[in-house]
Amino acid sequence: MGNIRQTYIKRVAIELIRHYPDDFTGDFAHNKQKVLELTDLGVAVEGKFQVTHKKLANRIAGYATRYVKRKRGT
Repeated sequence: MGNIRQTYIKRVAIELIRHYPDDFTGDFAHNKQKVLELTDLGVAVEGKFQVTHKKLANRIAGYATRYVKRKRGT
């Protein structure tokens, strides 16, 4: 059985990928940084992003990673 994700997580991830297609890759850590930069889930402090909603950011980045891998066939 696979993971079932909430519609909100899927919708946010797909919209981010749709608006910024070149920013997301098959790397989770890179995608997590991009999610924090492009949403209000992280706060920039001295040039680094501190996560305010860590679990939600991880879930969105994880779904974005799987979505990109599936779309690009890698």
